Amino acid sequence: MRRAWWSWLGGIRIRSALAAVAVTTVAVGVAALAMVYTARSTLTGNVDATASQRAAQVASAIRSGDATGLAQLLRSSAGDETVVQIFTPDGTVVASSAELNGRPPITSLRPAVDGTAWQQGRLLPDSEDPFRIVATSIRTDDGSRIVAVAQSMRPVNESTEALIEAVLVGMPLLALVVGVATFVFVGRSLRSVEGIRRRVAGITGRDLHARVPVPAARDEVAALAETMNGMLDRLESSAAAQRRFVADASHELRSPLTTLQVGLDVLARRPHDQPARIERLQAQAERLGRLVSDLLLLARADEHGLTPQWGEVDLDDLVYGHRERIQAQHPNLVVDASVQPVRVHGDARQLDRAIGNLCDNAAMHAGKRVALTLSADETHAHLVVGDDGPGIDAADRRRVFDRFVRLDDSRTRSDGGSGLGLAITREIVHGHHGAITVGTSLLGGAALHLDLPVGGQNGGDACAS
Repeated sequence: MRRAWWSWLGGIRIRSALAAVAVTTVAVGVAALAMVYTARSTLTGNVDATASQRAAQVASAIRSGDATGLAQLLRSSAGDETVVQIFTPDGTVVASSAELNGRPPITSLRPAVDGTAWQQGRLLPDSEDPFRIVATSIRTDDGSRIVAVAQSMRPVNESTEALIEAVLVGMPLLALVVGVATFVFVGRSLRSVEGIRRRVAGITGRDLHARVPVPAARDEVAALAETMNGMLDRLESSAAAQRRFVADASHELRSPLTTLQVGLDVLARRPHDQPARIERLQAQAERLGRLVSDLLLLARADEHGLTPQWGEVDLDDLVYGHRERIQAQHPNLVVDASVQPVRVHGDARQLDRAIGNLCDNAAMHAGKRVALTLSADETHAHLVVGDDGPGIDAADRRRVFDRFVRLDDSRTRSDGGSGLGLAITREIVHGHHGAITVGTSLLGGAALHLDLPVGGQNGGDACAS
């Protein structure tokens, strides 16, 4: 896979510093251009105002016939870079400042009477500075006169150049300061990230209890550290559950395998006792097959989830079938059933197995009675499987659905239970968007409540409480 071009610029600190320098340079450059333009426009406006004011004063002196005032206005004072010229529309110079003596009209502008026009150009031979010229036309007793006032642009140019020089010197310094500051501050911010990286790099499967340090500042790095610790919590819980699963599975498989091995040894020495021995071995082999099948089912559920083969399922037929089976297998039990016709959308084989597991669990713990109740409302089907056994404490009602869980001595391996039935039932119910919970039966024992959506409606996730 091709690397992004900016990845060659170095680490995050260098890239962040370079990005800050680039952004600062562009921002300051744009701001400097705007500032220079604004400053030059303001200074040029001041020049125009000064020239206009002088032109108005000269025009007023001409109209009033004030020769003394006109002479003062034509004279340039020390540091004053304004010159004045008065001429007729045909180009005959009438009066001018001393700097313009003997020169033709300084502008070709010929505005209408009482009109004003502007021009910018070079004037004096010994000056390289442009001048801003304002020409005003006035009416006198001797005919029209044009008053031209030229104001030097040197102050404007000098101020603009000084401003540009300041920007050219200050912008690199500012960009350098911003880049260094960004490099330092990003480096300090990344110390916590580096600490998290070193900690995670040292965590192996043997020490999943370790956690990364959480910075005191409540920022994005702290959120990252808390997220990493949450992930490590989940990994530790998953690894612990996997270890327990492997240990329990190994223990469960060892018992029937040992029985089969001992039985085969006995058969080899006592062939005349084969029928009874073979029957016991067959029972152990069937138990082993069921256990392996359950383990494979749970493994598929962990990897991909159980995918139901959807179709119409009559729950009442399944409940009646398991009622007859339990009654036949446990003739000492009374199995009561209150069943309404209920049809749901689901996988018939999976739901049959889930109901069978609930019935087997109730029969295993019942003293004398088992009660099956099936009903439905507008949205859900409700199946309750209760017994008159010892019940399940509130503290154990969630973990009863875990794998290989036996809550008391009544759940022994000799009973044939592997501790996987309720775990498989929960996976099946979850795949059908239903819920399964544990409560107290009216008979005094445990009651397992199974709720499934009617007509393919999505219910909540399976849960146990």
